[in-house]
Amino acid sequence: MNTMIATALPTSGFLDPQSVIAGAGVWGLVVVCAIVFVETGLLVGFFLPGDTLLFFTGVLVLSGVISQPLWIVIPAIALSAVLGDQLGYIIGRTTGRRIFDRRDSGLFSRKSVIRTQGFFDRFGPAAVTIARFVPVVRTFAPVAAGVGKMRRRVFTLFNIIGAVLWTTAVVLLGFGLAHIPGVADFAARYIDLVLIGIVIVSIVPVLIRAVIARRELSLARR
Repeated sequence: MNTMIATALPTSGFLDPQSVIAGAGVWGLVVVCAIVFVETGLLVGFFLPGDTLLFFTGVLVLSGVISQPLWIVIPAIALSAVLGDQLGYIIGRTTGRRIFDRRDSGLFSRKSVIRTQGFFDRFGPAAVTIARFVPVVRTFAPVAAGVGKMRRRVFTLFNIIGAVLWTTAVVLLGFGLAHIPGVADFAARYIDLVLIGIVIVSIVPVLIRAVIARRELSLARR
């Protein structure tokens, strides 16, 4: 079964997560951790396949391509995600304003910045956690938090929560679905829809709380 899983996954180039991990051999987990760190730590990782990478990490733990067990894989990736966001936060605190004031370029989009700022306007500090599940936004979120002078302790708390939830959910999703014949290939094809479901589950409670808070504020003004 493990061989079937490994051969069923697409291998179409450098940015294909399965081929990247498998090609790294015994260093597969190190490569995954490095990519996760770069995605949020160096502001150049928004084109990296973070969600898909974690999904296939779970699949490849089951297949044996990644030899380390889940109890090592998940904490290692979560730690890399936390450190990446912490670096992004420091960049935001020191030079972030210049980054956010830049015009569009080949690798930089003002739309991404505006979208990220919108997340913070809507969800406050919880945006740090929610952004983990949203590609591109999670790259700029820690920088936006730094630019906005969010308290370091608050940012670190939501950063850790988001990193643990994101890593655990997506890796276990890949690991769990890989046990079911044919499901791993289906999930690989429709990973975006799967992740949208995760985002919805993450955001709905926050939206409910925001609506309640807005109603309470409206009633208080009357």
